[in-house]
Amino acid sequence: MLSGLPWDQWPLYASAIVFILGFGTIAFFFLLAISAPYGRHARDGWGPGIPAKPGWIVMEAPSPICFALLFFMYGGYTRAVPLILLGLWQLHYVYRAFIFPLRMRGGDKSKPLLTVALAFLFNIANGATNGFALAKLAPHLDNTWLSEPRFIAGLFVFFVGYFINHQSDAILRDLRKPGETGYKIPYGGAYRWVSAPNYLGEIIEWIGFAIAAWTLPGWAFAYFTACNLIPRALDHHRWYRDKFDDYPESRRAVIPHIL
Repeated sequence: MLSGLPWDQWPLYASAIVFILGFGTIAFFFLLAISAPYGRHARDGWGPGIPAKPGWIVMEAPSPICFALLFFMYGGYTRAVPLILLGLWQLHYVYRAFIFPLRMRGGDKSKPLLTVALAFLFNIANGATNGFALAKLAPHLDNTWLSEPRFIAGLFVFFVGYFINHQSDAILRDLRKPGETGYKIPYGGAYRWVSAPNYLGEIIEWIGFAIAAWTLPGWAFAYFTACNLIPRALDHHRWYRDKFDDYPESRRAVIPHIL
């Protein structure tokens, strides 16, 4: 697969895809061994910190900005299918970068500057390669792709994941009333089956996007998302079970009835 990358013509694009795949693989094994130091897993020893809300915006904003910049720079706006895929990307990331941080509880906490910097670099590479690929390297995404089963199935899968992700975030936000602190067991939605349905929803989203776009950067991002979020879901699951004696025994971490 990597041997087919346009190393000579587009070396930055090819290098960015290798970076995304390599970063995902390293992150998977690293996060299996060490909990990411954020939220309920926050702890000292990770260097200087940055307030969580601005840190979140700084690390997520490059994805929608770089995607749109490369997309329009290379003429992606001239075809309907890439424009639809642009819409899916921005639907997720405008919310995730600019709305979610302002609504999150505990935004006054600190995030390690190291994790913000790594996410910032990743989102530059990921947003740019996906926007560039849709605009420049995806001739299959013409109007005939509108009736392609992969495109239709991908849209459906994306919106299933989007719904699960947003419903799960809303359940978490509503667990605590204003001024309350501490953690509670979430119930409802996909929490019936897994401890981290917000992560499950995001994994499903980007698998759907990859199916609909059928580009290498799309699949590389889906791979990275699974590598990044599955170990985090396992951490959440262990944390819940250790903290709450009455935590539902039937719940799995991220894949219902399996994992």
